[in-house]
Amino acid sequence: MTNNFSKVKDYLLEMEYTIISEDSKEELVIIENLKSGISNLIIDCEDPILVLELHLFDLEKTNEHIFLRFLQMNREIIHGAIAVDETGKKVILRDTLQLENLDMNELQGSLNSFEVFLSENANELISISKNK
Repeated sequence: MTNNFSKVKDYLLEMEYTIISEDSKEELVIIENLKSGISNLIIDCEDPILVLELHLFDLEKTNEHIFLRFLQMNREIIHGAIAVDETGKKVILRDTLQLENLDMNELQGSLNSFEVFLSENANELISISKNK
């Protein structure tokens, strides 16, 4: 286990996130903070970067209008972006940060960005997810 992984875990606990799963060999944790609307957020120390990924939903059908809307929503996100996996079906919220100089404020900023985005766009994301 590297110092970066320990540092990230310490930051998360100090910010009152619950670590619901941990793989110290892979340097990966899954966290939640239900008060903030965060559940099953994957945080992976992939030196030299920290990857934050939150699976939002799966799409059964895709079309250019959905992807256009995702691009428009990306403009509103402070940190991170909406992305799809290589299949184009799994919709995720993703951010990456440099591990070398990572501080708690930077990590908190990314997590806050996810929380704000989800709260401001919950109804539309639910609507898109139902139009599978």
